[in-house]
Amino acid sequence: MKLRYLRFVRKSYRYLRHPRLRRIKWLEPLTHAIFDKQFWKPCRDTVASGLSVGLFCAMLPVPMQMILAAIGCIRTKGNIPVALATCWITNPITQLPIMVTQHQFGAWLHKTIGIPRPPIISNLEKKVTAEDLYLFGVQILEAGEFTVNVGDFVLGFFSAAVLLSLIAFPIVWGVCLFLPNLGKHPDRMNKQPNQEQS
Repeated sequence: MKLRYLRFVRKSYRYLRHPRLRRIKWLEPLTHAIFDKQFWKPCRDTVASGLSVGLFCAMLPVPMQMILAAIGCIRTKGNIPVALATCWITNPITQLPIMVTQHQFGAWLHKTIGIPRPPIISNLEKKVTAEDLYLFGVQILEAGEFTVNVGDFVLGFFSAAVLLSLIAFPIVWGVCLFLPNLGKHPDRMNKQPNQEQS
């Protein structure tokens, strides 16, 4: 597991340091900040923040999710490789089923719990004819005509992004109970001996 992580980190680091990317002027502040080694070392706190940012960005139906995740990690001191890898949850194969699930989740939140849709787009609807759609062997959409509400979709993807980003912290902290090598942040560990000497 550790060797795979290190290989992924080296490939990502080399790609980001490619001269073609470094020549782009508007990316220079971002790439300079990304190369700080504190964002690449795995520990409990940085991995939890990176997973949280990655899950949040993965649920957003926007292009360049990985760039958003990298910027989010710089702001939250998260682990960049974990965030970049997590963004690949939504890929060309899983994107459509996830978007359908987000729409259904938003409709469920609105109808069952009573959470209001965003007011400006709550009335935007379109009828769509679709075939059976399966996600991991589970049928999430039956063939036929159904109505897509933009307000339900926005409510669904935003709620899913927030919930998954919050769930990331207990997941990482639970895994760290079984993997004690993922301890505290390296900077904090280095400060402890100095404090004991003084």
